[in-house]
Amino acid sequence: MRPAIRSALEYAAELTRRNRLVDALAVGEAAINQATDDEQPEIRQWLTDHVHDFTGEDAH
Repeated sequence: MRPAIRSALEYAAELTRRNRLVDALAVGEAAINQATDDEQPEIRQWLTDHVHDFTGEDAH
């Protein structure tokens, strides 16, 4: 995945933790829409691996 997309997903996670869900969805959606078909599986895996980044909770 391109660094710009990863950065946008990380920023979306930060916005979510700040209770700015609408902004987070806009940023995340824009990043996903710019991704190539080849990047989509990596994005899905990143989101799965980083759920705690969005919730602010530990995975355990």
